Amino acid sequence: MSKAFVKEDDGGMDFDAEGDDDTDAPAAGFRVLLTPDGHTRLKDELKQLRTVERPKVVDIVSWAASNGDRSENGDYIYGKKRLREIDRRMRFLMKRLDVAEVVDPARQTNRDKVFFGAWVTFENSRGEEKTVRIVGVEEARLEDGEISWVSPMARALMGKEEGDLAPVQTPNGVDEVEVLAISYEGRPS
Repeated sequence: MSKAFVKEDDGGMDFDAEGDDDTDAPAAGFRVLLTPDGHTRLKDELKQLRTVERPKVVDIVSWAASNGDRSENGDYIYGKKRLREIDRRMRFLMKRLDVAEVVDPARQTNRDKVFFGAWVTFENSRGEEKTVRIVGVEEARLEDGEISWVSPMARALMGKEEGDLAPVQTPNGVDEVEVLAISYEGRPS
């Protein structure tokens, strides 16, 4: 039976009005760090959802509701589901943007060490060279070489200088990487 109908202890979970656990709120003490680019991307996504996608889906749901029986109306059912997804994402983005700390890597004074926002080129023990940028959790995009500052690789690289070796915990055990280059201006070529 649904919790909405039964008075039960939820084991300390925080539930919102829809009965979902409130996992989009940052954990207490967890910092939401963003680069200026990442902050802009999240704001743009929120604006797109609010001004383009949501109104479009609302129009579809309104049209579908006017067609009569909603219980078997696929446009209505899917539209309502999509609205919930959009609203959930908008709440997530608003909460993150409200508490976000924007860290501009261009203002980094100690450019000899790896810190948040740095592009880092490293070589692993197999001789493979890779370049990554250390960014916020919400803006990490592995396909663009951006990794979260809380990832094992980023944690291993933080504070290192060119030539330093860093042990990294991987699924195959500990791997050692060597920092080859650090850049705060842009992706090294």
